[in-house]
Amino acid sequence: EFIRSVYYNKLEFTRFSSSVGKFVGFTGYGVKNAEYWNNDPSKVSAMKAQKEGYCLHNIQIDYTAALTKS
Repeated sequence: EFIRSVYYNKLEFTRFSSSVGKFVGFTGYGVKNAEYWNNDPSKVSAMKAQKEGYCLHNIQIDYTAALTKS
């Protein structure tokens, strides 16, 4: 799962979760940002591309490393 959280003053106000597939807001300001970002298809597709570029690339490396150490 790919998660990108946005914090301000140690308080998480917005999060993108690949399992949900969109941004979720946790504060009033975060909800407004999440709505704005979810209405921008390029922002959502960029987050999905980051998942594919980072998670899917590294999962085999991490999986292999975990198996060889057990």
